[in-house]
Parts: sequence; C-alpha cells; structure tokens
Amino acid sequence: MLQPSNLLGSLLNYAVSTQSSLLGRAVHAQIIKTLYNPLPSFLCNYLVNMYSKLDHFNSALCVLSLTDARTVVTWTSLISGCVQNGRSAAALLCFSNMRRESIQPNDFTFPCVFKASASLHMPFTGKQVHALAVKAGQICDVFVGCSAFDMYSKLGLRVEAHKMFDEMPEKNIATWNAYISNAVLDNRSQDAFDTFKKLLCVGGEPNSITFCAFLNACSHTKNLDFGRQLHAFIIRSGYGENVSVSNGLIDFYGKCQDLFSAEMVFDRIIWRNDVSWCSMLASFVQNNNEERACLVFQQARKEGVEPTDFMVSCVLSACAELGGLELGRSLHALAVKACVEQNIFVGSALVDLYGKCGSIVDAEQVFNEMPERNLITWNAMISGYAHQGDADLALALFGEMTSSKPEMAPSYVTLVSVLSACSRAGAVETGMRIFESMRESYGIEAGAEHYACIVDLLGRSGLVERAYQFIEKMPIPPTISVWGALLGACKMYRKPEIGKIAADNLFKLDPQDSGNHVVLSNMLAAAGRWEEANLVRKEMKDVGIKKGVGYSWMTVTNRVHIFQAKKNNVHERNDEIQAMLSKLRKEMKEAGYAPDTNLSLFDLEEEEKDLEVWYHSEKIALAFGLIALPPGVPIRITKNLRICGDCHSAIKFISRIVCREIIVRDNNRFHCFKDGKCSCKDYW
Repeated sequence: MLQPSNLLGSLLNYAVSTQSSLLGRAVHAQIIKTLYNPLPSFLCNYLVNMYSKLDHFNSALCVLSLTDARTVVTWTSLISGCVQNGRSAAALLCFSNMRRESIQPNDFTFPCVFKASASLHMPFTGKQVHALAVKAGQICDVFVGCSAFDMYSKLGLRVEAHKMFDEMPEKNIATWNAYISNAVLDNRSQDAFDTFKKLLCVGGEPNSITFCAFLNACSHTKNLDFGRQLHAFIIRSGYGENVSVSNGLIDFYGKCQDLFSAEMVFDRIIWRNDVSWCSMLASFVQNNNEERACLVFQQARKEGVEPTDFMVSCVLSACAELGGLELGRSLHALAVKACVEQNIFVGSALVDLYGKCGSIVDAEQVFNEMPERNLITWNAMISGYAHQGDADLALALFGEMTSSKPEMAPSYVTLVSVLSACSRAGAVETGMRIFESMRESYGIEAGAEHYACIVDLLGRSGLVERAYQFIEKMPIPPTISVWGALLGACKMYRKPEIGKIAADNLFKLDPQDSGNHVVLSNMLAAAGRWEEANLVRKEMKDVGIKKGVGYSWMTVTNRVHIFQAKKNNVHERNDEIQAMLSKLRKEMKEAGYAPDTNLSLFDLEEEEKDLEVWYHSEKIALAFGLIALPPGVPIRITKNLRICGDCHSAIKFISRIVCREIIVRDNNRFHCFKDGKCSCKDYW
C-alpha cells in the first residue's frame, strides 16, 4: 500500500499526465492542510514539476522559493517545464540561478538547456553550455552529446555539429535519428541517405522515427525508386503495420505523385489515426484530385473521425479549387461546430475558398473576424480581390499590410497577386511601378510569374507591341505563362502576326497543349484567314493533338450537373433547357443582342455561325440554372476553359433580362454578371 506522501506524489504526476491544474492545486492544498510543514524536498520536486509542466511558472517559482533544500532535480524540473512550454529565456535564467547556488547540472539538465539555446538562436550561449558539459564530464553521456549535436544542427553550425557527431564515443538510435532529421531539415537529403547506410553498416536497428525521417528525405528529392526500396525494407523489418511509418509512406507516395501506392498503404492501416486521414487528404489535394479528397473526408466523417484544423483546411482548399461554394459553406459550419474556425490555417483556407468562389463579401467577413492573421491570410484576401479584378481594394489591402504590419513582409506570392490585380483592372502605371521596385522595396527578385503578370498587364491594355518588347528584354527565358499571356492579348486585340510568334514559342515549350493551337486557329479565323486557321487544325490532327472539350457544370440540390458544348440532348430536362434557350434568344434579340460570329470555330455560313456560338456549354448551363433554381438565387457556373467573348456578352444581356446575379468561373478568373455588367469590366 502506498504511503500518504507517495500517494500524493503519484496524484501530482497524474495531474501532469491529464493536464489538470485543478487536481494539482487540490493536491497541493491537501499537502499544506494536513501533512507537512516544512515540505520535504521530494514533494517540492513533485510540485515544481507539476506547476512548470502545466505552464504555471509563477506558482512553480513560488514553491521553489519556499524550498530550503533545493537540488538539481528541483531546478531541472523547473527548467524542463519552461522549455516544454516555450519559455526558453526563463529556462536559461533558471539555469543561471541554479549555477549561482553552486548546484551542478546533471545529464537531464544539459539537454534542456541545449534545447533552450537552440530555440532562442543563441550559439554563443550554446557553446558556453557545451564547455560546461565538457568540464562537468557529462558530454560523453549519449543523451547530452546528442542534445549538443542537435543544438548545433538547428543553429546551422554544420562544422561544430559534424565534429560533435564524430567525437561521440557512443551513438544510440536517437543520435542517428537526430542526424538524419536535421540533414533533411537542412535540405541535405543525400547526407541523410548516406547516414542511413552508415547506420545499417554499423549494425544499428532503425526505428519508426528513423524510417519517417528517411521517407522525408525521399519526398524532398522525389526519389520514388529509393523510397520503394525503403518500403520493402520497412516490411522486412516488421514496421509495415506501424501507423506512424504508414503515415510517412502515404505522405511520401503522395508527394511523388504515386496515388495508387498511397491509397494501398492507407487501405492496409488497421487502426488509422488523425494523421492517416490528413496525409491521405493532403496527397489528393497536392495532386489536383480534389474530388477524391472530398470523398475521403466524407468517409472519415462516416467512420466517426472528429475533424481537425488541418483536415478541415485541406478539404476547404479542395473546395476552393473545385469552386464548390455550397460544400465549402457546410464545411465552414462544421468548423464552427468543431471549434476550429478561429484556427489561423482554417481561417486562411476559408478566405481563400470564398475569394476563389467569387463570394468576396464572405471572404471579407472571415478575414475581419480572424483573431490573428499570417502572410497566407493576407495573400488569400489580396488574391480574392485580384480574382474579382478590383485593383483598388487589392492595392489598399497591400498598402495596409506593408504599412501597419511591418513584420508581415510581402512574399513572392503576394506580389504575384498584386500584379495580377493590376493586370485585371488595367492599372498599367501602378503595376509597372510595383514591378520595378520589387527588389529595392521588398528584396524580392522578379520571377517568371511576375514577368507573366506584366506581359498580361500590357497585353490586356492593348499595348501588345510593348508587351512583346518587354519579353525580348527579359533577363530570364520566357516561360509558357509569359508566351501564353502574350498570345491571349494578341487574340483579344487581333494581332495575328505577333500571335503567331507567341504560338510558335508555345509549341516548342509545350507541344502537346491543344489550347495554344486552338487560340491561334481561332485568332486567324477571326481575322478571316481561314486557310491558315485550317492549316493549324490540320497540324494538330497530324501530330495527334486533340482539342480539349469544353464543359460547364453547376451544383443544384447536392448534385453536380455537367454540360458539354453542342451536346445538349443528354440531360433529363433537355426539353425545358431548349425551351429556355429559345426564349432567351428571342428576348435577347429584342434587347439588341447580336451574336459575335467571329468566335465561331469554322468557316460556316452566318446563320450556322450563330447557332455554333449559341450552344456553348456555359449558355446551356445557364438555361438549366434558370429552370432549376428559385427566382432570386444566384446562378453559379464553373467552366473548364476560358469563357468566349460571345458568351460573355450574352450573359451580360441575360443578367439584365432575368434580373439575376450570374457568377461564371472559367479557368482564368471569375465573372460576376449583374444588371448587364460584369465585375471584370470587360477585361479578361
């Protein structure tokens, strides 16, 4: 039977393990009330350990000050608790006070102090502690030596770290794991591979941490073959059913774009944890398989898995890419129910979702209600304004971020969003000024995406020749996005000669992309150069390039309805759709609408061209939305290709005729049609 003092000590340990400060304080009160005065040192150690581990630093100090016989155990308990709760500066101060009392640190104290030094990025202090460990004869201890090595690695002192590792008389598996993990964090994957081989050569037995660290190295280098060999070794070593290793394998295969193997590992996990589900979700999202990510999340919910902040943010990202506003809203409600909506990652994902789905008011509300924001949050909001073509709001928010949040320096992505906003709003001078000041003002070197934004900015403003001259002076090779921006501008402003130059470069960089051939063909057709247009089409056919099929889709009552251009007879409500299209066509003609037959893809008679552009997929989807959704409800359509000029003009007319808000998301941007106007201001 436990003695009362031992029982109280066990209760204090239980309070730590259950994170119950209420229980700990109750036990402390019982100790004071009934048993001991003064308190014996071992109970003081328990109390200091309990308060420090539960992050009640002042209470721990108070108990420490009332303890007459302070030992290294008492001080180490306090130092360890400080480090565990991120109070690294307090840990070093306590260590200094312990030394003033002439108490020698032990093999538990030094690892804590090394960790605190690394956390505070204090190499000089770390070296002083190292010297003290040498003087005390503790540095040869495997745990102390491993902690010193880990500190030097995290501080970026490679020479000292290597020397420490080589001089260690004994290395346990934690030491090898620390070396491999730090090599991966330092982007030295080959060093991690070599160290793993050395571990095997000296007869070491890797554990789950070793395998996970090695898989991270394989992920960083996208070394699928090496990772597969490791997978076989994992199975042979008996770790094939270890859930942590399995999670690492899912992450590895996902990052190497081998979703089949990732799913195979996932399906074979007997007891999946939160990390298993999150790893599988992330793998699908990383590989642009958002629909499967949503299905996995639904499966997790059916199996009773409680949603975590990472899980919710992953699925929200998938919804953002799919344009799934309604599903995103239901996830927002689920996040509120699970009390994770205040999480900075979930909040940022919500801002991104609403911004990409064209619901900018909801994005602003989430953004304004977030208790804290990081760079991703600001980028998402700026990008949301950019999608809407609202350069004024994007630039105002960018100015607020850089002026009121000096610690929130803009990133590469931030400036891409800002320049994109300028491009979509035609703010040429502002965009050029920001671009030219990137290096000086923000320390960011312009990359391919920034150059593409400027080409797009100039091209959309009709300055096609200037855009071409800008490309010729670029210090880096023009990318697909750069030439693509120029080709799009040439199509918009009917500049076929420069357009042919852009297209030729695109054919060299991406010969299998049908979109570039189609744009060139359409541009030539619009200029009446049918022979050249047909030649481009023939070349596509000769080399086996097929044009991407145009699809539009929308969600009605939890069902996705898909429509394809000209194939309007497959939907069960086709008769109603055709009737609505005829009705709209008549009303639009009365309102003064005339189809832009220059956008027809073939050399047809005028009446045939009229019908050709009338049966584009977005018009069919819109007709379905008008018969399927109640009056006043916004119609949201997603399209896999860029919306054509005729459809853009037609939907403006329709929005005024039917008095409805119509949101179309194509593969380039959002178009919010209302009262005969579009949010892009006819600039897309």
